[in-house]
Amino acid sequence: MTTDLSATGRRAPSMAAVADAAGVSMQTVSRVARGFDNVSPDTRERVQQAMASLGYRPNRAARALRSGRFRTIGVIMFTLASFGNMRTLEAIADAAGAADFTITLLPMASRTEEGVRSAFSRLHEQAVDGVVIIIESHVIDTAEVALPDGVPMVVVDSTGTTEHPAIDTDQTDGARLATQHLLDLGHDTVWHVAGPSSSYSAARRLAAWQTTLERAGRVVPPVFRGDWNTSSGYRAGLEIARRPEITAVFAANDQTALGILRACHELGRTVPESLSVVGFDDSPESDSFWPPLTTVHQSFDEVGRRAVSTLLAQIEGAPVVATTDLVPVRLVERASTAPPPR
Repeated sequence: MTTDLSATGRRAPSMAAVADAAGVSMQTVSRVARGFDNVSPDTRERVQQAMASLGYRPNRAARALRSGRFRTIGVIMFTLASFGNMRTLEAIADAAGAADFTITLLPMASRTEEGVRSAFSRLHEQAVDGVVIIIESHVIDTAEVALPDGVPMVVVDSTGTTEHPAIDTDQTDGARLATQHLLDLGHDTVWHVAGPSSSYSAARRLAAWQTTLERAGRVVPPVFRGDWNTSSGYRAGLEIARRPEITAVFAANDQTALGILRACHELGRTVPESLSVVGFDDSPESDSFWPPLTTVHQSFDEVGRRAVSTLLAQIEGAPVVATTDLVPVRLVERASTAPPPR
């Protein structure tokens, strides 16, 4: 037989000890621990004070067996490397914790169909009440995956083809704002350093950039293709800096923009005097770039909060509605953009 010990090696306080300290029955302590509302406020407060003073923690596994809930949210992610994913995950963890839920992270082993199948297969083995899927790749559309029956789900950064509720920032409006800002400054057209072709976010930003130029009757230049990081932005920036006819660039994210700024600095191309640059994300360091970067602000915190709120509503029995909830974006104007040289 095993003995339940605390981290200090002492026996962990029992439900009976809490009941004795609060002067109530063990059934009452159980009802308070499980969150039932058929306990008077005075009694609940007395029990909670006894729990706090004794350091009592309800057994989550036992609660799950009694209630049928694990109070755990699974999170499937393609990568932990991107700024947006980390901010979204942090917000999901905060919102889950505020609702007395924990999270179980299921990262992708790779961006392949096999990596997707593996992550979803592991989900079957996890005791979760629902799952948030943070998608950055088209591969989810083609991978043959099977979800556990009846598990509530919310998708972040969806391709738009999911049968589950989706939460995302308004990628299309963000790209439109960035492109239109540069046109309003007087630039004849705007070049674009896009994200990877496998990313639906990158695809939407590219499509909105192109549509904005077409609606304004401007030439749509060839696209530079990047992969979200500074090195791809730097490589594109080396060519951009050598071409004086390019006076305005919309970068798919702030890291790409940072690479462009470095290339321009090395080749003597001044920003914004001879080249304007706009990013996307409004990462914490973007106002410390030189020059400080004009960029599109995404509220990853709000995306995470809405994802958890939508998922918890499903867990509580709300009907599943396969709609996409778009979180608004805004343009943050700083010193990296200006009218074109004349």
